[in-house]
Amino acid sequence: MFRVGEHVVLSLWDREAFEAEVGVPATGGVPPITLAHNVPTREAVDEVLASARRAGAVVSAAFDRDWDGYSGYFADPDGFRWEIAYNPGEIGKLVLP
Repeated sequence: MFRVGEHVVLSLWDREAFEAEVGVPATGGVPPITLAHNVPTREAVDEVLASARRAGAVVSAAFDRDWDGYSGYFADPDGFRWEIAYNPGEIGKLVLP
């Protein structure tokens, strides 16, 4: 993980770790990346994912992660996957104002 802005972290994953976390990348021109939006609470994760579901997104349920956080994913209309994450650790403190 590399800090690339005041509240921005770039995380690089190998393909195996990416697929274990996110699933097999979609085909058809969508690159195997995710965009993460960090929120301050577990409840906020569920709220954002519910909002995405109401808007018609394909949503995967949030659950506890090995890194002590809580997150879930949804795909936007272009197929990009967004992670909505609560991270109680140092990275979470770094990316939230």
